[in-house]
Amino acid sequence: MRTTIDSAGRIVIPKEIRAAAGLEGPAEVEIEERNGIVEIKPAPAKVKIVQHGKVWVIEHEDGVPPLTLEQVNAIRDELRNRRR
Repeated sequence: MRTTIDSAGRIVIPKEIRAAAGLEGPAEVEIEERNGIVEIKPAPAKVKIVQHGKVWVIEHEDGVPPLTLEQVNAIRDELRNRRR
C-alpha cells in the first residue's frame, strides 16, 4: 500500500493498517529506523503498581478506565481459544 509524505514530514497511515496494528489517535507511538526500514508501534502504556488491601494491581497513569468484566471475559476466552 502506498502513501505520501508531505513537505513537513508527516505521513498518513492508511486506516486498514492502523486498525490492524491497534493504532488509534490521538496516541503516542514509538518510531525507529533500522537499515533503512522505518518501524512504527504503539508506545507502551504508562502504568504504576499500587496496593489495594492485600492485592497489588497495575493502574494506568493516563486515566484509562479499567477493563469491564465483559472485556476481561472476552480476552480470557480468546486466549483460551488460541491455545486449542
